[in-house]
Amino acid sequence: MALELVIPIVIFVALAVVFLVILRRIGLLVADSRESTLFSRAVEDLARRIDATLADMVTRIDLLRRKQIDVEEIIEPLDRALEMLLAYGEEARGLSGPPAALLPTAAFASEIDRADRALQMVEHGAAILGSVSSEHRYAEAQTAVKRGYLNVLHARDSIARHATEIAAASTPEGGRWYNRRRGSSGR
Repeated sequence: MALELVIPIVIFVALAVVFLVILRRIGLLVADSRESTLFSRAVEDLARRIDATLADMVTRIDLLRRKQIDVEEIIEPLDRALEMLLAYGEEARGLSGPPAALLPTAAFASEIDRADRALQMVEHGAAILGSVSSEHRYAEAQTAVKRGYLNVLHARDSIARHATEIAAASTPEGGRWYNRRRGSSGR
């Protein structure tokens, strides 16, 4: 009679342990998924803000290149954009996500720095344009503005590309939830 009671209790305990292990693994998967989603959203938000800042500057720089606005009209927005890019770069370097997103996140921050340098080149050209005294300095100013403009365009495209790569790299790895070792493929 005692054996008849022990067997169901042992089976119940074994099933309870299996059930708890499965629940724990599912909990880890949900936590990883939540963390990855929050990280992806943070990167997407940052990329959106950077794109808005750079889109405004691209428009203004293009107007300056085409002599449709004066140099004085771009100085204040340019200074604001440079300050914002500095803050965005710090924010990008402060992002922490899954290990698979480390390289794309570093490249993302690097492209923000590239956009900053491009705007500094435009600022240099605008400063020369504002104090132009000879024809050869005018050509130097136009060259600096144009190079900065092109570099801003390329950096903007690269930032968008890296944000997409980060979103793809931060998805949880399939099959990982049932394996004891985190980060292994589960095979």
